[in-house]
Amino acid sequence: MRKIGIFYGPIGGTTEKVAKQIKETFGNANVDIYPIRDSTAAMVNLYDIVIFGCSTLGSETWDGEQAKNGWNNFRPEIEKIDVNGKVFAFFGTGDHITYARNFVDAMGILAKMLIAKGAQVAGKCNTEDYEFIESEAVIDGKFIGLPIDNDFESEKTKTRIENWVKELKSKLL
Repeated sequence: MRKIGIFYGPIGGTTEKVAKQIKETFGNANVDIYPIRDSTAAMVNLYDIVIFGCSTLGSETWDGEQAKNGWNNFRPEIEKIDVNGKVFAFFGTGDHITYARNFVDAMGILAKMLIAKGAQVAGKCNTEDYEFIESEAVIDGKFIGLPIDNDFESEKTKTRIENWVKELKSKLL
């Protein structure tokens, strides 16, 4: 059976809650979950299916010198990830009202780094069910992963996660 690793950050908020819901929805003992701040590329490389989860951040956070969360610290590890034979999926948490011009941008920024390395990606989502102005997570007309807005659309979170995991399971397991 294929091993699934969920890596998320930051801890203590919506992103962590969603990561735990995704693990629970998989209902599979082969799913491990880790905060990104405690993770390394060597840990990621142990998994066949890797799910990365991050909260909305602008590119200034990724490019800034001052680490604002675990993802900034993990960034140098991305170059050490072996993408061969793995499938990557992404989820992003954000607020489509306050951050309508950069809704779940971090998900797109992270995905683009891995795609540039040749990563195979699964779990893209249609944009029709979302309201936003711009997002770096929209690639070829679809979100590169699962967007979650628990601030203004919490009533949709459970169904979105269930549908996304169901699709991943059907294609990957």
